[in-house]
Amino acid sequence: MAGRSPSGVHRFFSPSAIMNPLLAAPPRRRANETAAGAAEARVASGPAACAIPPDLAAAYTRALDARDPRFDGVFFVGITTTRIYCRPICPARVSHPERRRLFASAALAERDGYRPCLRCRPELAPGSATVDARTRLARVAERRIAAGALNGRPVGALARELGVSERHLRRALALEVGVSPVELAQTHRLLLAKQLLADTTLPVTQVAYASGFESLRRFNAVFREAYRMAPSAVRRRPDVRRRGAGVAPHEPLGAPVQLTFAYRPPLAWDALLSTLALDAVTGVEVVRGTRYGRTVALGGCAGVVWAEHVGAGSVPPARRRAAGPPLHALRLDVTPSLVPVLMPLLAGVRRLFDLDADPTVIDRQLADAGLSTEVADHPGVRLPGAVDGFDVALRIVLRGRVWGGSAESYSGDAARRVAAALGAPIETGDAGLTLLAPTAERVADAGLARLIALGVSPRAAAAGVALARAVAERRLSLAPGGDPDAVRATLIGEVGVDARAAAGILARALGWTDAFACPTHRECRTAASVPGQAPAPCWFADRWRPWRAYGALRLWFARERVTLEARDEGAA
Repeated sequence: MAGRSPSGVHRFFSPSAIMNPLLAAPPRRRANETAAGAAEARVASGPAACAIPPDLAAAYTRALDARDPRFDGVFFVGITTTRIYCRPICPARVSHPERRRLFASAALAERDGYRPCLRCRPELAPGSATVDARTRLARVAERRIAAGALNGRPVGALARELGVSERHLRRALALEVGVSPVELAQTHRLLLAKQLLADTTLPVTQVAYASGFESLRRFNAVFREAYRMAPSAVRRRPDVRRRGAGVAPHEPLGAPVQLTFAYRPPLAWDALLSTLALDAVTGVEVVRGTRYGRTVALGGCAGVVWAEHVGAGSVPPARRRAAGPPLHALRLDVTPSLVPVLMPLLAGVRRLFDLDADPTVIDRQLADAGLSTEVADHPGVRLPGAVDGFDVALRIVLRGRVWGGSAESYSGDAARRVAAALGAPIETGDAGLTLLAPTAERVADAGLARLIALGVSPRAAAAGVALARAVAERRLSLAPGGDPDAVRATLIGEVGVDARAAAGILARALGWTDAFACPTHRECRTAASVPGQAPAPCWFADRWRPWRAYGALRLWFARERVTLEARDEGAA
């Protein structure tokens, strides 16, 4: 669904604004919702395109009063008397409406002189979904900046990577986001630093560099100027969790750095783990119970990341009452060796688990478009992404399928053999995590004959080598937010994969939620529940836009369920 911003620029409305019942309902006026409320919703001193429309402002006000977790990260509220901004789920007493100011992002709030709340901690809020109200350029730039693209690099370098001029990039971000690239980067650095100060015992110097600052002096000056307190003041709070002493960043082992990631509920964590477990490569990834772990090589650093779900049941009752709304988060354990690359690492983990999605919006649309049974079975299904786009793409190419199959199909898995032969060994202290995923350079150097000797079919080996060479020579970028049409053309025309494999790579590596290729007649029949003759493929898929990749994943879930049921009946 499309609309026009107040400036007349054609853009997509936020999915929350389109599908959420609070936003879809006509705005109801209460006694405390005066005409001044619309003015308060406007982002202070921002461009017209960054204003929050009055109808959304009224809905946001209702969400704020209800502390609705579905709106966490969709907007922030600033209190004019204290100059503090909060998440809409903040457990603190809600201020009077005339003292509130709504912001579309944390960067806008900080640009206007508001500092983050120490109780609800805006740095933990989920990010924006892929199809948020942004042009593609602004959306990609936001993602790259959040991953540290401007840490130690000028804005011009990022603009050249995106194929635009520096002036055009600045103009696009100012129009769509309301802040400059430097201001956006500074907000991400400060919020990450605040999280590290509050949640870890890393030395302040290490926090400064891990957050993207180039000097401790600059970090202290910017932190004091933005938040009007010293970095050490964050650690004086009585509820700060101490988790072991600080560890040097280049030690391979040591006490892990523990961080928390918030998400919008619901989250089908078991379904996500099942998908990742079937896709896992021995030595690189492992799923144990409710925990997921994998090795990571990034920016010259290597280590291990573990993630597990943190539900309200894992929080003591007394703390739940003090904290307000239930905790919806994942806990992340990161080995100290990865601390220097925390910014890009955390961005990759958010993509891997699809934590910035709005599942209420996605599930409602898919349920209305013929997948109601699948949605009811697994509410909150997330689209698995990638920490390393090439790693995921190579698996799809070598296996000839996007999602995992039955356990039996993994005997003699080509992706596992290639990883065992070409992946670099790593010492982690865990017998299940011993390898780093093969890099594009190593696969390209190995060549076609080596892959065939490892038992890969000639066709898959040729596609794998072509993929590796295209990535190694920088003719193909599998970075998130890339141009899906250009990447798809390269994958099909140069690498030689089919349309379904290309769609899977677009969905997982680029995070393209509308990636889709025609399913089989059997999948159409399973998803649409049409008896007898199967309909023409894709006749229903247009109703899923812009979430067709989620629909395709649910087709796979439906097919697996039918396969397992048939197998059980045959065994009986």
